[in-house]
Amino acid sequence: MKMKIKDHWDRLSPATQRWLTDNPGCLILPRTMTEEICQETGVRVDRDEHGQAILSQEDLDFIRAKAEKTQTPPPEHRLFDATQPGENT
Repeated sequence: MKMKIKDHWDRLSPATQRWLTDNPGCLILPRTMTEEICQETGVRVDRDEHGQAILSQEDLDFIRAKAEKTQTPPPEHRLFDATQPGENT
């Protein structure tokens, strides 16, 4: 069976979700991650001879979209004067 990450996202543990969003370019899930997802969702997925699952383009797009949403924006840069207000130089 082909895995549809989108359909099972809410059943994945926060640690698994974080791993997926931290690795949005991963085309093939490692054996341990594949097994983790199968245990968490109760879904058996197609695996290669090494126990790895190949992600569909739909899965990749979904994970990348989730990764973009979870990224924190870069900090705002502020410039400050070296003198304090009311200080005479």
